[in-house]
Amino acid sequence: MFELPIVESKKERRKKPDWLRVKLPIGENYRKVRDLVDQYKLHTICQSGHCPNMGECWGEGTATFMILGNVCTRSCSFCAVATGRPPEYDEDEPQRVAEAVRLMQVKHAVLTSVNRDELKDRGAAIWHQTVRAIKEQSPQTTIETLIPDVRANWEALETMISAGQEVVSHNMETVESLYRKVRPQGKYKRSLEQIQRIKDYGKRTKTGIMVGLGESKEDVFKIMDDLLEHGCDVLTIGQYLQPTKMHIEVAEYIHPDLFAEYEQVGLEKGFDFVESGPLVRSSYHAERHVYPNQKK
Repeated sequence: MFELPIVESKKERRKKPDWLRVKLPIGENYRKVRDLVDQYKLHTICQSGHCPNMGECWGEGTATFMILGNVCTRSCSFCAVATGRPPEYDEDEPQRVAEAVRLMQVKHAVLTSVNRDELKDRGAAIWHQTVRAIKEQSPQTTIETLIPDVRANWEALETMISAGQEVVSHNMETVESLYRKVRPQGKYKRSLEQIQRIKDYGKRTKTGIMVGLGESKEDVFKIMDDLLEHGCDVLTIGQYLQPTKMHIEVAEYIHPDLFAEYEQVGLEKGFDFVESGPLVRSSYHAERHVYPNQKK
């Protein structure tokens, strides 16, 4: 899946450095968003992916909605989202998501989804309908769609990205040398091609990777170069955290100074925007990623 998990084993919690500690979600706006999510029976990656920034983002009245259910057809070794045979998708979901976005008065909405490999169109029709419904009900809202690997179904990809969203993101998740271990059902070069095709369609492109899985600095610099060669505009880099004992273990907790170095190097190499930090996740500060060279 596409967002980075935060739930850890007790063993890891004892070892977690101070810079990975987060505040519990509180506040009136947080409760309002939570109530709307419950009322409209929506899924959010904030909850399913155990995002560490949920309190901050929901407190500001924003959330990342996960469409097409909350069961993924893939079994990536890093992801907290449930894996299995998904139920039938809800055809009314696009309108419910759009209504929630309108009521929340969201200025920038992020949509993501589980992988639906069993669907011929990979869920592309629901993707398109959801973006269009949001634009119709909230025309001033900008939208980022964080889309799955379409397994080279380029017709489905065009349907997903042609509904009027401003940013299209597809997460690489990790460096090339760790792909088989971390993302066994994905293909590094195929995901790069997907990003290139999104760019060729005329969209602002974005991706995210996790670090702390055993990669080297040279691995990170290489994926930066590969992404720039394939038209990527925005890069997010965050610390991997193990969801459960059944998932791949953390190899290293990356120090904030190295995250700062990755950001500086990424910008020098040519990305429009690099969001790099221990608690950074794909959707964190996503509103800043809409326009080129938008500053923090």
